Amino acid sequence: MRITPQNKIVSFTNLIIIANLIMFGVQNSISNGTLYFGLNPYFFEFGLYHQLLSTMFVHGGFFHIFMNMFVLYQFGNIIESHLGGFKYLSLYFIGGLLTSIGSLIYMYLTGDWANLVGASGAISVLLGWFALKDSYQRQGIIVWILLISFAPLLLGMPVAWYSHLIGFGLGWLMGYFI
Repeated sequence: MRITPQNKIVSFTNLIIIANLIMFGVQNSISNGTLYFGLNPYFFEFGLYHQLLSTMFVHGGFFHIFMNMFVLYQFGNIIESHLGGFKYLSLYFIGGLLTSIGSLIYMYLTGDWANLVGASGAISVLLGWFALKDSYQRQGIIVWILLISFAPLLLGMPVAWYSHLIGFGLGWLMGYFI
């Protein structure tokens, strides 16, 4: 199947992007906002259960949010036009929450704690779904997910590669049901 975009100004994808931009402002306007909203050991220590969702809306800097929102705009609108609003939101948010849970389990089991921030786990869900559904784009998407997961590590940059892979895998699996 070949998935093609439709041009819409008002879309759930664009609203998610606006929410990310607003949240980026909020996180940077309060003391320790990134720690409060990111997914980290405070989830357990202080019962900050909102982090499973809020981590998808905070980012580690301007370049981080720019790259995530660029990819979300490109792929999110295409997928949303194909699936429709309800299925798209279900894929994004259920997949994003499950990616947060999977990442939290990974950190807990390995002791490799970090402050996870960014929409890339939920975006990886979209990419996994897209790769399953569009065999024409599949190889390029798989290469892309591997590049964004591991190339930054080679440059000494911190990246939650496991969140990308968990999200991609969940998106692929969810594609069999959505």
